[in-house]
Order: sequence, then structure tokens, then C-alpha cells
Amino acid sequence: MSKRKGVSAEEKRTRMLNLFYEKKEFFSLKELEKIAPKEKGIVAQSVKEVVQNLVDDGLVDTDKIGTSIYFWAFPSKAKHTRKRKFDEASDRLEEAVKRLKIVKDRLIEARVGREDTNSRQELLKKLEAAKLEEGKLLQEMQKFKDSDPEVLEHMKNEMKVLREAINRWTDNIFSLKSWCKNKFNIEEDTLNK
Repeated sequence: MSKRKGVSAEEKRTRMLNLFYEKKEFFSLKELEKIAPKEKGIVAQSVKEVVQNLVDDGLVDTDKIGTSIYFWAFPSKAKHTRKRKFDEASDRLEEAVKRLKIVKDRLIEARVGREDTNSRQELLKKLEAAKLEEGKLLQEMQKFKDSDPEVLEHMKNEMKVLREAINRWTDNIFSLKSWCKNKFNIEEDTLNK
């Protein structure tokens, strides 16, 4: 008793495509379901799925004529498709090579004047020390920010505006209390509760 090994999906696609290339005809799905199992060993139940995958990938053409749907693929189309893909890949490769050359040229230009010399190393060390000093000074400035005359002046102006707003609302409250006292004849002690 020998076990029969199943055919992979990729193998089914290849066999179905070869069927189209060998026959060089168009087929309905029913015709393919009859021919494919006999000639290529593809199970009839999976023919529709395999053909649909080939159509989705653009390897097999399809068209509805009347009420029937026909499928076809010719070797010349496959050849043209492969040639077009090859040309596109070649164009992309050429473009990538050009960009690589441009980047290499820019790199060479950028390195000019940046040779690793002793004077350059000394300048880089001085630059690093200056950056550290700047960082320390900025931290020190943050400590004295509260004593900054501009910040203090801004705070005084804000306090003045807030004081005026407090006085305005206090006046409004007293005016409202007075109005309520006179209008409704309520005593002030009752209003204050």
C-alpha cells in the first residue's frame, strides 16, 4: 500500500499554467475541471481556486462572454510579462546604481577637509569642551531664573491684574447683597449666611 502524496499549491499553479500554455486555447471552468485532473493530476475540487489565484496574479486572463466565463493564457503573454518585469527591474537597478554613485561622490566631497589630523582632533576636543561649558552655564541660568528682572516684572504685572479682578468681584458681591437687602427686605445677617 503506497501513500499518495498531495500536490502543493505552487505545483498546482505551475501545472495549470502549463496546461494553458500547451493547449493555447480558451476554456470554461467546467472544461478545466474535466481536463486538469486527467492531464495534470489536479483534483477537480481545487481547479477553481487555482485558476482564480492565477487570474488574481495576472498570469491567466478571463472574460465573461454571455453567461459563460472563459479563461486563457498564452506563452507569448508570459514571455512579454517576464520581459517587462525584467526591464522594470533593470531600470530600478540602474537608478539604484546612479543613486549609489551620487551618494559615494557626496561622501568623498564631505570628507575633503575633514582628514583626521592632529589640529582637527584638538579643535574637536575644544568644541566638545565648549559644549559642556555651555550646558553648565545654561543650568546655572535656570537656577537664577526666579531672580530675573524680566520675570519679576511680569509677575508684578500679573499680580496687579489679579488684584484688580479681586476688587471688582468683591464690589460686585457687595452691590448684589445691597440690592437683595433693599429689594426683598432681608436683613444683612440672614444674607451673610
